[in-house]
Amino acid sequence: MGETTDKLKAAGNKLAGGVKEAAGKATGNADLEAKGDAQQLKGTGQDVKGSVKGALGDKI
Repeated sequence: MGETTDKLKAAGNKLAGGVKEAAGKATGNADLEAKGDAQQLKGTGQDVKGSVKGALGDKI
């Protein structure tokens, strides 16, 4: 996958994770809130991966 693909997936995970986290907080569902937080963290990792690919090229 290339830089753009990783960054698009990251944005999707951050958005979906934010929605899950907010829904979990609103309903008092700690499990859903934690899953949302984890999904946002996954998105952050994908964003970093995309940035590294952009800096080094798609060779990694």
